[in-house]
Parts: sequence; structure tokens; C-alpha cells
Amino acid sequence: MTQKMLFFDYRYVEDKFFKNHTFNNFEISFYTQSLTPEVVKTLPDEILETTTIISVFIDSMVTDEVINAFKNLRIIATRSTGYDHINLTAAKNKNIAVVNVENYGETSVAQYTFGLVIGLIRNFFPAILDMKNIRKRDYNPYGRDLSKLSIGIVGTGSIGGAMCKMAKYFNMGVYACDINKKRELAKIGVKYVSLEELLEKSDIVSLHLPYTGDNYYMFSDREFEKMKEGAYFINTSRGEIIDISALYKQLKNKHLGGAALDVLECVDRNYKCKNITDEPLICEKELYYVRKFADFDNVLITPHIAYATQDAVDYILKTSIKSINDFLAGEKISRVV
Repeated sequence: MTQKMLFFDYRYVEDKFFKNHTFNNFEISFYTQSLTPEVVKTLPDEILETTTIISVFIDSMVTDEVINAFKNLRIIATRSTGYDHINLTAAKNKNIAVVNVENYGETSVAQYTFGLVIGLIRNFFPAILDMKNIRKRDYNPYGRDLSKLSIGIVGTGSIGGAMCKMAKYFNMGVYACDINKKRELAKIGVKYVSLEELLEKSDIVSLHLPYTGDNYYMFSDREFEKMKEGAYFINTSRGEIIDISALYKQLKNKHLGGAALDVLECVDRNYKCKNITDEPLICEKELYYVRKFADFDNVLITPHIAYATQDAVDYILKTSIKSINDFLAGEKISRVV
């Protein structure tokens, strides 16, 4: 039986996968826009009646209103590891399965994060601007050897674990903080410590945590103040984990040596509120500090692209389709609810 699937948040980088693969058991309709309560109201009744699968990315807001609009929905597949943009309670109440994609960024995100580390430590940003004559002001071209520095990895899942291994390749000291300690990382010299000790001893702190709701603003004034004088802060996990105003304060007073952010609380590059829990004032506050950071040579902000390699996108799509097929076959692989 052919399953009708609506594919939202469709991006040009996903074209290659669908051109190279055929899915005879699916009738797929592609939408470049995100799925939101406003968008679902524009869908014809026939589509709302016959659709059994929807696929979304993190920019979509799959609220109870959205879920209830579909009359015969069986599966919500998010092409991400996180799923807080989906109302799981509403899905469970209607016996709708939710599946996600684990571990897709193990290589791409870790490599990108280390690129940010090197860019900060070796002052790439001001050097590039100087050569392009974009800014005419003095900067310090002298960085540090990574082998003389220590890095603290907060969260040692697949991406954090890959970061630990990369750091060891550079002969860095590596501290880690996680409830679940990995023996294989300890065997290569990664030292598990408390968060407080990690902050006090690390020259660089890099976050690799999922957002749970309980760790909202986990990094605020207290945590940034505990970091070493001149330390660097990296976040390629979730923007909700840090208080951007507290980070700004510690960079402005030069307690921290620099920062790199690939994620923000208002996730898309236009800083529009698209998460279920977002309030406009939160986004206004964030945009205010993002604009302030534009004058800092020691701050790098990129638009949530750490995962963005063709290889990672192909893996996400392949895994997402497999998870859907597994559910239809009675399996529970990658199932959230």
C-alpha cells in the first residue's frame, strides 16, 4: 500500500538524494516551508485526510493543533536528533509514532567545531578581515599551540566523544563532564571531572549536549565567571543552553578570550521565533547581542551549519526513510514515542 508523505523544510541540498533514489511505496509531496499552525490551515482537506506520514526539520512547529489537523497520521519523522519542536503528548494521545535520527553529526559537527576552535585560537577572523581591508585596526596575530592547551568537553555522546578523540590527536589535555562516562575515552587519556573543575581548568570549553528543558540557561553568569581567565567558549549544540547576555558580559570585560556560536536560541538565520516555547522578547534580546558581537573580532557566529555536509544530509535522509519503513514493518528502531 502506498503511503502519502508530506516532506516539509525541504532544502536544495536534499535534491541529490531523491534524484538518486526511488521510493515506490511512498507518494511524497515536498514543501520548502516549515510546518506550522498557520501553514497547516492552508492545506486542502483531501491532504489532511489522506496523509499518513509527515517529515520535518527543527524549524517546524508540530503543535497539538498541527497534529490534530491530520485525520489519519501514523508517523512524524523529524530529520534531527532533537524533537522538542514536536508535541509528544499530542502525538502519543493519537497513537502517532515519532521517529528521529541519532548520531548524524558525529563526524561533520565535530570537524566543524574543531575548525571553530582553531579559527579562534589562531585569530583567523581578524586576519582575514585585515587582508580584505574590511577593518583597519590593529589585532594580535599571535595565537597558541593547541598542544599547550586543555579543552573541556561538556557532554560525551557521539559528537562530544569524537571531539575528545580529535583533541587527543592534537596532544591536548582533555577534560570531560557527563553522567555517563565512557571507558574507551578514559583509556585514551580523557579525564572525567565535575563541571566546576572542568570550567576552572580548561582553556577551551565546548558544549555537546541535547536540550532537555531542564538545562535551559545551564551556562549563565555563574558558569562563565568560573571559567579560566582568557578561556574560549564554543557552542555547537543548542542555543537554549546558554544565556547570551551573560556570555556578552564576560567577553566585554575580557574575562573570556573569545567565543564561537553555531546555534542560537531563535534557531533560524533570520532570528524569527519558530520554536513552540519561544517568546518574541527572547528573540529581540538575542538579536540585540548578536548585533553587539559584530564588533568583536574574537567572536564567531555561524548560522547552524555545523552538521551541513552532503554526507550528513544523505545519512539523515537514508536513516529517516529506514526508520519509517521499520515502523511500517512493525519495528521500533529510532522511535521516540
